[in-house]
Amino acid sequence: MGRDLGGEPGVWAALTAEEARGLADLLLAHAAEAEHRAPVGGDPQSGRHV
Repeated sequence: MGRDLGGEPGVWAALTAEEARGLADLLLAHAAEAEHRAPVGGDPQSGRHV
Protein backbone atom coordinates (compact mmCIF):
# COMPACT_ATOMS: atom_id res chain seq x y z
CA MET A 1 0.00 0.00 0.00
CA GLY A 2 1.18 3.49 -0.64
CA ARG A 3 0.17 7.06 -1.30
CA ASP A 4 -1.97 7.81 -4.35
CA LEU A 5 0.30 8.49 -7.32
CA GLY A 6 -2.02 11.10 -8.86
CA GLY A 7 -1.78 13.55 -5.99
CA GLU A 8 -5.26 12.73 -4.67
CA PRO A 9 -5.65 11.90 -0.99
CA GLY A 10 -5.92 8.18 -0.35
CA VAL A 11 -3.99 4.98 -0.74
CA TRP A 12 -3.63 2.31 -3.39
CA ALA A 13 -2.88 -1.38 -3.19
CA ALA A 14 -1.56 -3.77 -5.81
CA LEU A 15 -2.33 -7.49 -5.83
CA THR A 16 -0.87 -10.26 -7.91
CA ALA A 17 -3.37 -12.33 -9.88
CA GLU A 18 -2.96 -15.13 -7.33
CA GLU A 19 -3.59 -12.75 -4.42
CA ALA A 20 -6.65 -11.28 -6.16
CA ARG A 21 -8.09 -14.76 -6.77
CA GLY A 22 -7.49 -15.69 -3.12
CA LEU A 23 -9.22 -12.51 -1.96
CA ALA A 24 -12.13 -13.16 -4.33
CA ASP A 25 -12.48 -16.71 -2.97
CA LEU A 26 -12.59 -15.40 0.60
CA LEU A 27 -15.15 -12.72 -0.28
CA LEU A 28 -17.38 -15.25 -2.06
CA ALA A 29 -17.16 -17.64 0.91
CA HIS A 30 -18.07 -14.79 3.28
CA ALA A 31 -21.01 -13.78 1.08
CA ALA A 32 -22.26 -17.38 0.92
CA GLU A 33 -22.09 -17.65 4.72
CA ALA A 34 -23.94 -14.35 5.14
CA GLU A 35 -26.66 -15.49 2.74
CA HIS A 36 -26.95 -18.78 4.58
CA ARG A 37 -27.42 -16.95 7.90
CA ALA A 38 -29.87 -14.33 6.56
CA PRO A 39 -33.32 -14.71 8.10
CA VAL A 40 -36.11 -15.70 5.74
CA GLY A 41 -38.21 -12.62 5.02
CA GLY A 42 -35.57 -10.37 6.53
CA ASP A 43 -34.06 -7.18 5.18
CA PRO A 44 -30.66 -8.20 3.72
CA GLN A 45 -29.25 -4.70 4.33
CA SER A 46 -30.05 -4.48 8.02
CA GLY A 47 -30.54 -8.12 8.97
CA ARG A 48 -33.93 -7.24 10.47
CA HIS A 49 -37.19 -8.99 9.80
CA VAL A 50 -39.74 -7.06 7.78
